[in-house]
Amino acid sequence: MQKAIFLDRDGIINTEIGNYVTCEQDFQINPSLIPFLKAMKALDFNFVVISNQGGVAKKLYDHAFLDKIHQKLINLLSKEGISLLEIYYCPHHPTVGKCICRKPDSLLLEKAVARYKLNAATSWFIGDAQRDIEAAAKAGVKGILAESNSNLTLLIDKIGK
Repeated sequence: MQKAIFLDRDGIINTEIGNYVTCEQDFQINPSLIPFLKAMKALDFNFVVISNQGGVAKKLYDHAFLDKIHQKLINLLSKEGISLLEIYYCPHHPTVGKCICRKPDSLLLEKAVARYKLNAATSWFIGDAQRDIEAAAKAGVKGILAESNSNLTLLIDKIGK
């Protein structure tokens, strides 16, 4: 079984701006992301994005906009020799309706584990909110709570052990 690094999006992959990313210019990659992912790739980790994107339910943006943003991320990573297994996101928001895919629930992590035959016990989820850590625990994945927009390379030694 393979191991993975699950990554929250806003605040981990891209800069947390304190509001929803509603235009392409607001989607700025965390400067430490590429060096971090390269180090983890050298340790044979796969990468999966798990993100709450409640702005869809709130009609602040649509699935097409998210596809465009996510393609931008995929293209940038590809230029660095890095690929993602998948980008999973929950388009729901609790003010609009209930669902079981929104973190802190673990459905999206469980889907990735099952689909890609990942070993949850040797995988990690890096997020900037307690809901990320709760979702990780429910899926049997080790969680790391990082500050939004933090230097991810500081986590290499913790994960690499």
